[in-house]
Amino acid sequence: MKQAFIFPGQASQYVGMGRDLYETFDIARDVFDEANAIMEMDLKKICFEGPEDLLKQTRITQPAIFVHSIAVFKILESQNKLAHATAGHSLGEYSALVAAAALTFEDGLKLVKKRGELMQEAGTQKPGTMAAIIGLNPEQVDELCAGLENEGVVQAANFNSPGQIAISGDVEVVRKAIVKAGEKGAMKAVELVVSGAFHSPLMESAQTGLAEALRSTKFQNAKVPVFSNVEAQPVQDKEAIRNLLLRQLTSPVLWQQSMENMIKAGFNVFYEIGPGKVLKGLLKRIDRSVSCREVGTVEDINQLGELA
Repeated sequence: MKQAFIFPGQASQYVGMGRDLYETFDIARDVFDEANAIMEMDLKKICFEGPEDLLKQTRITQPAIFVHSIAVFKILESQNKLAHATAGHSLGEYSALVAAAALTFEDGLKLVKKRGELMQEAGTQKPGTMAAIIGLNPEQVDELCAGLENEGVVQAANFNSPGQIAISGDVEVVRKAIVKAGEKGAMKAVELVVSGAFHSPLMESAQTGLAEALRSTKFQNAKVPVFSNVEAQPVQDKEAIRNLLLRQLTSPVLWQQSMENMIKAGFNVFYEIGPGKVLKGLLKRIDRSVSCREVGTVEDINQLGELA
């Protein structure tokens, strides 16, 4: 049995996240308290009490999910429950890198804080949006976007699971794509509530700031393979990791391909580490033959038992 830890990205947040961990485990308390000091704000209070509108802001959402995920991971690590590989969806890739010892928690949170601020700022400078397209295959979505390339920016942003792909780009072009997706036979095409066109060229203005932050951050070679969003392949080399994180801002998230490649490599037991169970749902649609359990609360941890 080969097990992998997978880490969620934006949209998995909820008011109250992490409170039970904080109240139960000293190690989780340390993580949240250290996060408050690094963030120079009461992130813990926003996670535990909201308000939801503030928690949903990209600059807050990303650190909140990262901190919750690492609090869970640190608890499991203290119980000697470890994985043979990791992966994370978009923002979750930073959590995956901390779990693989390529980044420290402090450096990871500083990068996530900067990334969230830069992405929110880029969304203000070049307003964009995203949409979920249900029921079309990757070729159909690429064809759909190519047919609108003269109108402005629109491209596939997340290949999440079979028949579930997110597109990203200029607001009006994405809305045109929603209409055309319906004409192509999509079961559903709906605009998402996001603060920018993530994983598209509209995020390019965030790349300069992130490149600088990545350059000044110390990376280690990962102790276990991390399957990257950009290439869907395992990576452990620290310089390759640094480069992939920069490319990730404007490149599609190859989540379905990453999971398929992990399964081909023999990983058959997955644990979603952090808030929610979005990735568990995606994995069920990708391959029902593998198991996935969400681990985000004290109850989840207590029911976990022994990991191999």
